[in-house]
Amino acid sequence: MPAKRPPVPLSRERIIDAALHIADGQGLRRLTMRRLGDALEVEAMAIYHHLPRGKEALMDALAEHVTAIRVARGATWQDTARAWCRASREALREHPGVLALALTKPPKGGTAAAVTEQIQQLEDGGLDEAAEAVRTLRAFVFGAVAVEVQQSGWADPEVDTWTRRDQRADADFERGLDALIRGLVP
Repeated sequence: MPAKRPPVPLSRERIIDAALHIADGQGLRRLTMRRLGDALEVEAMAIYHHLPRGKEALMDALAEHVTAIRVARGATWQDTARAWCRASREALREHPGVLALALTKPPKGGTAAAVTEQIQQLEDGGLDEAAEAVRTLRAFVFGAVAVEVQQSGWADPEVDTWTRRDQRADADFERGLDALIRGLVP
């Protein structure tokens, strides 16, 4: 008889990964503390040790997971902005189940720090009005991903498989990003 493996210790990262799996596979409405506890093979109350504010803290953590994006500063502010927008888009597309949280939760914690870093990178790259530019770029990325997810069939219960990669959406995103960056130049 094989030896029984010891249980994997519960951690904030493990909780977030399991919650993302549920949200992406079944939607946010199906993400309950009980269902999350079952997925982690723990009592739901054990989760509160890592997330004392419970479900609200979990929702904040999920939003932060997909919005606290950092990239290395590029050669120009335009390169930095493009890298950040592309990385943000990928994070949001990877986890469509929490897109609603990303759209509605105000930036705090790691997300607020990442936004501050983005502003500083663009200022250091020579862009005036960097804070306004970051708000505009974030709005573009979030809106583009929302349209992609809507058109992908992800939220449609009648669709068995949804399209994660759409070359037309990729081209539309790049065209929109180029136009937006050109428009940010004074």
